[in-house]
Amino acid sequence: MPAVWSAPVRFVECDQQGIVFNAHYLVYTDEAVNAWWSARGLPWQDLAGRGVEYVVVASAQEWRSSARYGDTVEVDAERERVGRSSLTLRFTVRVADRVCCEVRTTYVCTVGGASSPWPDDVRAVLEGPAQGSPQD
Repeated sequence: MPAVWSAPVRFVECDQQGIVFNAHYLVYTDEAVNAWWSARGLPWQDLAGRGVEYVVVASAQEWRSSARYGDTVEVDAERERVGRSSLTLRFTVRVADRVCCEVRTTYVCTVGGASSPWPDDVRAVLEGPAQGSPQD
């Protein structure tokens, strides 16, 4: 599966040993989720323009190895579950073929600041494959 987002590790993201500080993995997945939505033809701006937003309600990280200053991190995103008003994605953060971290994040659809079922057209996209991709 191709990465949905990638970037070089910046010096500011690292601790004194040159290892990426744990909180930055959530920043990487936050960048990747926007690319994931866009790949489905639903960029954040279009959803927000309709009053539909998705907010994080839970996120869990599991580390395998460290990304370091000078590496390029790549983030894959896979849909794990679509609920009535929720969406759970699994992000794999890696450097080349080496997995650094897996992050599972659950988002909830909101309209007007309150939890709301996914609109039917959004649900259809969430349950289907990415545009131009035979699988999620």
